[in-house]
Amino acid sequence: MARPTKSIHGEWTSRWAFILAATGSAVGLGNIWKFPYIAGENGGGAFVLVYLLCIAIIGVPLMMAEILIGRRGRQNPMNTLKSIAEEEGKSKHWQWLGGMGVLTGFFILSYYSVIAGQAMAYIPRAFAGVFEGVTADGAISIHKALVNDPERLLAWHTIFMLMTVAIVIRGVQHGLEKSVRIIMPALFIIILMLVGYGYNTGEYFHQSMDFLFATDFSKLTHTGVLTAMGHAFFTLSLGMGAIMVYGSYLPQKASIFKVSLTISVMDTGVALLAGLAIFPLVFANGLEPGQGPSLIFDTLPIAFGHMPGGEFFGGIFFVLLLFAAWSSGISLVEPIVVWLVENKNMTRLRASVYSGAIIWLLGLLTIFSFNIGREWTLFGLTMFELLDYLTANIMLPLGGLLIAFFAGWVMKRQSSMDELGLGNGVLYSTWRVLVRFITPIAIMIVFANLIGLLN
Repeated sequence: MARPTKSIHGEWTSRWAFILAATGSAVGLGNIWKFPYIAGENGGGAFVLVYLLCIAIIGVPLMMAEILIGRRGRQNPMNTLKSIAEEEGKSKHWQWLGGMGVLTGFFILSYYSVIAGQAMAYIPRAFAGVFEGVTADGAISIHKALVNDPERLLAWHTIFMLMTVAIVIRGVQHGLEKSVRIIMPALFIIILMLVGYGYNTGEYFHQSMDFLFATDFSKLTHTGVLTAMGHAFFTLSLGMGAIMVYGSYLPQKASIFKVSLTISVMDTGVALLAGLAIFPLVFANGLEPGQGPSLIFDTLPIAFGHMPGGEFFGGIFFVLLLFAAWSSGISLVEPIVVWLVENKNMTRLRASVYSGAIIWLLGLLTIFSFNIGREWTLFGLTMFELLDYLTANIMLPLGGLLIAFFAGWVMKRQSSMDELGLGNGVLYSTWRVLVRFITPIAIMIVFANLIGLLN
């Protein structure tokens, strides 16, 4: 199979378009609630320092690997890996790594869309003042009423998928690029507005700063280090083909190292700013910061319901969640669409509609797992829990591990050197050592921890 030098789908008009798109893919719901909480619980500044080290040894090298593979192949992940492998004199069966990535994104979006739909459902509620004066029991009841109603969940899931497919249909420059040029600046503006509001809480803002940044190495256990390693891997949306496809649209002149570093910094920045936006509200209302996903739907509505301007700030908070989920959702559909266009000779319109429809159907399993299908279990897990476990604990780490192996061991030194454009100096040698040895070992440790081997 001849390797194309240009993607048939077009290119990003600039490296910043790619940075915004890839950051949009990386920034998701986990950035908003998960990272700030795990940072605070594991020593604040101490955890952040370890996390940044993990980003340096796992996140950045793996992102560089995935982007360079994507740009070199200029096709969907399956075709890209097949053509590069054949060019390097290796087995074409490497294409199945790309297939697993595409399938992973497919599964993730099926339940991610349902969760995003719940965030969407809260936008009109927040703006309408539904949360005004709400109690803890009241907030839980509002969320329970939503998840126990399959018709409402289905409606919001449908709207989110239609929004996502509508962008993907329009292609790289007119769809993906135009959308992220609006969505990502809006996301940053909203989060800065929320941080500004949090700053005005005075002592509670300073309490949040201490929670996130006070360096206490005594709180940093080996479990905390494993948590930092795991989050450094998952936060950048690696191992599922999205970044590989986005990389295939990257202009040749753009520096893969610089864009990877910028994306990592922006992703971490959003996560930390989210903490400074959320925790002043949590502390000001005497709420518990360690509630995980329930923080969004069960805890924060209480804060919004008891603060001045809560209707407005609550509304824009859930708009923020929607934008974070939307930009990620677009990146998850794109690999499937590109595969259908290239391998099944479909138009982008038809491929987008087909992909969206199948993901929508699969999403029904997640919807029903919250209500009428709560008893439908496999291996003791609901359909939602099973999909989440399969993707997060097995498919993503395995995908990341094999991508590192492919870039470091399957591709020849000259091939990766040419694509990275770093010359044969210290920077390239450091990347190559990391991606061949350090990054795979770190991912294997994350993998072992996720499946319970280190417990």
